[in-house]
Amino acid sequence: MSASIKGVVLAGGLGTRLSPLTKVTNKHLLPVYKKPMIYYPLEKLAAAGIREVMLVTGGPFAGDFLKLLGNGRQLGLRDLHYTYQEGEGGIAEALGLCEHFVEGDRMCVILGDNIFSGDIRPGLSRFLEQKSGAKLFLREVPDPQRFGVAELKGDRILRIEEKPKKPKSKYAVTGIYMYDREVFAAIRTVKPSGRGELEITDVNNIYIRKGTLTYDILNGFWTDAGTFDSLLRATNLVHETPEMH
Repeated sequence: MSASIKGVVLAGGLGTRLSPLTKVTNKHLLPVYKKPMIYYPLEKLAAAGIREVMLVTGGPFAGDFLKLLGNGRQLGLRDLHYTYQEGEGGIAEALGLCEHFVEGDRMCVILGDNIFSGDIRPGLSRFLEQKSGAKLFLREVPDPQRFGVAELKGDRILRIEEKPKKPKSKYAVTGIYMYDREVFAAIRTVKPSGRGELEITDVNNIYIRKGTLTYDILNGFWTDAGTFDSLLRATNLVHETPEMH
């Protein structure tokens, strides 16, 4: 599987919602129970058979990732590459920095603050069976208005709405995405949002319009860890899940 798909972990941003902790370190280096947050998405990619990963980071503490992770071998990776995102241009901009790394392969992208217990291998296998397109993992959540929300009709996503006041479903788009090489052309057509960022939701909606976006429901628990409450939730969930220690 590793020959046909590469991994990308996005760990940029300034993590201002976790200030003052993030005045002295990158958000993704904060502890979630016994490990730094960034270990969890990297371990998930390694467990899925993906051995070559690009880590996108930014901000004043970017060098600390190299000190912590080195070449990624201790996490089961063959090669861990690094690139630097200047400013806070959004998830889609960060992903765009990986075009030369991906080199026409498919990719599995995980946001660095996503902590989850489910196995992505079955979804990854189904994605590789698609002729083209993208696949998202969805998860039913009690507070969908915090996330991008998928409007569903049978086995199709009709559209994704970012942080809606009146969500069309309880299914949040998790920070686990799978794309073919066309994602980079899609990113180049996206315009900055009101907050000045290239939004990944806009990229996903391009795939929806082309009819090439599929989805899987993520099993097990899933949470982001970008706020104090969700960081605490992530720590407690990992603590209660021995196989993640």
